[in-house]
Amino acid sequence: MQTEIEVKFPNVDFTKLRGQLKDLGALREQPMRHMRRAIIETPSMREKHSFVRVRDEGDKVTLTYKQVDENSLTGVKEIEVTVSDFEATVALLEQSDLPYKSFQESRRETWRLDDVEVVLDEWPHLDPYIEIEGPTEEAVKEVAKKLGFDWKDAIFGRTTELYQLQYPHGDADKLVTIPRHTFDQPLSKIISG
Repeated sequence: MQTEIEVKFPNVDFTKLRGQLKDLGALREQPMRHMRRAIIETPSMREKHSFVRVRDEGDKVTLTYKQVDENSLTGVKEIEVTVSDFEATVALLEQSDLPYKSFQESRRETWRLDDVEVVLDEWPHLDPYIEIEGPTEEAVKEVAKKLGFDWKDAIFGRTTELYQLQYPHGDADKLVTIPRHTFDQPLSKIISG
């Protein structure tokens, strides 16, 4: 499995950040776009803190196995392949006794600064945040520093960590149990507490 070297920072002003990225010479690879995902989690996957995701990223569809060994800069491992069709991949997994438990959507804008990806993310009922992902810990930390982020504010792991931070009385770890987590749905009591 490949190690994902990634950090998240919550509560980001996208307008300000876009200006900073432009000033640093970053290239916007993808404008803000709608994304959808089907999350599969079996009892054995849950025990290993893992899941399977089919994600329509707007310009491609990916099938990913993710395993969170620890909430750290290098604690997430993944195997990802590009597939040709979101619905067909979900149907294939369902026929293989791997039905999805949760349909989720988000919006994402992707920038590249040298060899580091900076992603502006919006999720239903969650303050805007960014992900910085790169080939090395040093590269990720350097971009975070250039953008003015304080490492003490860094969040690692799944997006559920951000929900838990924003809604401390809820149980964001159970996001996968919400059948539809979309922008047009009200905030689930599971998340808000």
